Amino acid sequence: MNKDIERVLYSVEDIQNAAKRIGNQLAEDYADKTPILLSVLKGAILWSVDVMREMDSYVELDFIDVSSYHGGVESAGEITLRTDLTTDVAGRDIIILEDIVDTGRTLKYMIELLHKRGAASVKVASLLDKKEGRVVDVAVDYVGFDVPKAFVVGYGLDYKELYRNLPYVGILKPKIYSEEDSATLNSQE
Repeated sequence: MNKDIERVLYSVEDIQNAAKRIGNQLAEDYADKTPILLSVLKGAILWSVDVMREMDSYVELDFIDVSSYHGGVESAGEITLRTDLTTDVAGRDIIILEDIVDTGRTLKYMIELLHKRGAASVKVASLLDKKEGRVVDVAVDYVGFDVPKAFVVGYGLDYKELYRNLPYVGILKPKIYSEEDSATLNSQE
């Protein structure tokens, strides 16, 4: 797998430091509350665990699986709710733990869904923020790293369900994903 990576952007140590920084900040910001940490499957699971470990405070955990990539290298633009959370969010403070915010479509969908269900507040803590890819206006409240416009994998992020187990975040070599994938996805934007 390592041979498929053009270059490493964020090392294991970089990611651990970001998780500690954000986990400590969240614990401070929510010191007198018990927020629900909403981990976005599958990509944010490692990030969620590492951030949660750094929070010396009461939290609850739930999961949601929302996608707009459907296995490709670019957002297809169509949002799919694959797995809904099980917790009643009415009146609760929610922290969405995301692996990457790119176009913002998926995040906007989740924020609107949570507000519709009566959440008291919704904040976002993302490992990566790809501002250059944004097509909708959404705020990321806690950011591990700003990431350049490149296709990144590792530490939960995948390409066709592979590379999630890399301990770092790296740029996938373009030759790994086919021209056919890119042409098809670009026509769906």
